[in-house]
Amino acid sequence: MDNFSVLPEGCISQILSMTSPRDACRSSAISSGFGAAANSDSVWEKFLPSDYRQIISRSVSPVVFFSTKKQLYFSLCDSPLLLDGGKLSFALDRESGKKCFTLPARELAIPWKEDPRLWKWISLPESRFSEVAQVVGVCWLNIWRRISTAMLSPKTTYAAYLIFKFTVQKRHYGLESLPVKASVRFVKEGEDGYEDDNSSIVFLTLQTLANLDRGQNGWLPQMREEGWMEIELGEFYNDEGDDGEVEMRLREISDWKSGLIVEGIEVRPKVGV
Repeated sequence: MDNFSVLPEGCISQILSMTSPRDACRSSAISSGFGAAANSDSVWEKFLPSDYRQIISRSVSPVVFFSTKKQLYFSLCDSPLLLDGGKLSFALDRESGKKCFTLPARELAIPWKEDPRLWKWISLPESRFSEVAQVVGVCWLNIWRRISTAMLSPKTTYAAYLIFKFTVQKRHYGLESLPVKASVRFVKEGEDGYEDDNSSIVFLTLQTLANLDRGQNGWLPQMREEGWMEIELGEFYNDEGDDGEVEMRLREISDWKSGLIVEGIEVRPKVGV
C-alpha cells in the first residue's frame, strides 16, 4: 500500500478504472489520495457505457445535470430512463455498469392484443410505463419479442425476465399452477417464424405463493421491490454484441386464462456470472 500511496493521482485513477464500480467505491475508504482518485470523473467515465450520451439524448424527460460522473452513474442505476417516447426503459446494473433494458407490454408481440374482448390496456401507478396489458380471457397466450444484441453490453451473460402480476384473488384463473413454456434463443439469419426448439425451452409456473423460489417443476416468480413479480425466461451470452437478434418468448395454449397483468420484459446482466 505504501508503494501505491506514492503514485500520482492520475496513475491511481487509471488503475481503478480497470477494476469495477464496487472496487472503486471500496478503495475510496483507503486514504484521501485513493478517495480523490476513486471519485474522479476519469474513473467513472470508464464505468459508463461508451454511448451513454447518445442514450441520454433519447430520454423522454430531460436528465438533470450532475456535477460528477459518479453521481450520473448511480442516478442511471437507481432511476431508469424512458427512451424513444416511452417505448423502452434503460438503466445501468449497479454492480457492473452493464446496460439493462425493459421493453413495455405495448412493444411486445402479443396476438390479438388490440381486441378488447381478450386484452385490455390499463394504467397502474406502480408502473414506469403509461400502459400495461391485462388478460381479459385468452386460450392462446404467446408473448414474445426480439432484440438486437448490438444494443446490449458485449462479453456479458444476460437473462430475460417477464415482469407481471395478477389481478385480485378470485378474479384470475388458468395460470396459478399451470406450467408455461419459456425460451430465450438466438435467431438464425433470415428466420421469420417461431420454431419450437426444445433445447431452449424451460417450464415455468406463474403462481403466487409465499415461497417464491425455484420449484421441482420449473421456476417460480420472485417479488420485486416496486410490487411487481418477475420470472426468468432464460439466459444468453452476448459475445461481441455487434450483430444478431435474441428472441424471448412465453407461451401457453392449452387452457383458458384471465387476470394476468404484463408490464414488460426486462433484459439485464445475470447476477453472479
